[in-house]
Amino acid sequence: MPPEPSVPASTTPLQDYLDLPARGANEDYLVVPRSLAQSMPLRWQQVFVGLLADLHDAYGDLPWPDYLVVASRWELLVDLDEEQLAAAGYVADLGPDGELEYRDSADQVVPDPENHRVLAPVTDPLPPASAGRIEPRPAEAL
Repeated sequence: MPPEPSVPASTTPLQDYLDLPARGANEDYLVVPRSLAQSMPLRWQQVFVGLLADLHDAYGDLPWPDYLVVASRWELLVDLDEEQLAAAGYVADLGPDGELEYRDSADQVVPDPENHRVLAPVTDPLPPASAGRIEPRPAEAL
């Protein structure tokens, strides 16, 4: 077995991982669905709780706000209903020529709505924490 390297592969492993396309992560936040976290094996939960406790202990003096997490997905503007449009900051209405036009929050017409993607709220596809344990997919055979 080769010796352990004395220098870690990276000094920013969490950033490196989250900079890749990672579920529940964007440039500023990492969201971990509670139902999935509570469904992890016991040892994983114990380690995760320890990490969260360390995080909260180290940064507990900062003025943490409450967060509202909304399940969202990148969708084409033309595929959204009125409620989704409003939540994403857009409106659809008939323009002066009688055609449907989309406007953004600055009241500017969106020039190509058929190809314009926006982050829109969707029904959360993951079960809530109250649903109980969520079985993970079976491991692949060796």
